[in-house]
Amino acid sequence: MASPCFIVFEGPEGAGKSTQVALLARRLRTSGRSVTTTREPGGTPTGDAIRELLLHADVTIDPLVEFLLYSASRAQHVREVIRPALARGDVVVSDRFAAASIAYQGYGRGLELPFVESLTARATLGLRPDLTVLLDLDPVEGLRRVAGRGVEDRLERAGLAFHRRVREGFLAQAAADAAWLTIDATEDAEGIAERVWSAVELRCPDG
Repeated sequence: MASPCFIVFEGPEGAGKSTQVALLARRLRTSGRSVTTTREPGGTPTGDAIRELLLHADVTIDPLVEFLLYSASRAQHVREVIRPALARGDVVVSDRFAAASIAYQGYGRGLELPFVESLTARATLGLRPDLTVLLDLDPVEGLRRVAGRGVEDRLERAGLAFHRRVREGFLAQAAADAAWLTIDATEDAEGIAERVWSAVELRCPDG
C-alpha cells in the first residue's frame, strides 16, 4: 500500500485554491497515486448541509455559533472521509482545513485563540496535514476576483478589515510551522502548481 499523505490548501478568498486542488489531484493520479479530494466546510452530507447555512448571504450568525458549526462539520469530515481515506493509503487533498478556523474565527472574528485551537484539536482528533499550502493574496485583489464571479457569499461580504485580519492569521500560522509552504497567489497557475508539486514530492514520497 502506498504511503498516505494529507495535503491542505489554505488562503484568502479568491486565491485560487480550487484550481490548485484540481491540478494537484490530476498530477497525483497520473503518477499512479490514489487520491481523495475534499473541501471544508462540507465533504460529507452533514457538512454540505452546514456549508449551505454558513455561506448563505442573508443569514446572520454569531461568531461563536459560526465556529461551532465549522467545528461540527470538520469533526464529521475527519471521521467520515479523511481518516478512512488515509487508512486506505490515499493522498487526501483538501480545500481548507483546521487552519481556516484559526484565521477566520480566531483572527477574523476575534474569538480567543486558545479556545479555537483547543476545540479544533478535539474536532480533528489531533490530525495535522503533512503539507499546508498557503496561497497568499492581498485581500483587495482577492475580493476583486470574487466580485468578478457574481453573487458573493456571507464570508465574502464580511468587509476588507475582516479579510485583512484573516490574512494576518494565515501568515502567522505559516511563519510558525515548517509544514507550511507560502506561495504568492498572483503567480500564474501553472507556476504555482510546479512549486506545489516540488513540495509534494518532498513531503509525500510514494511508498
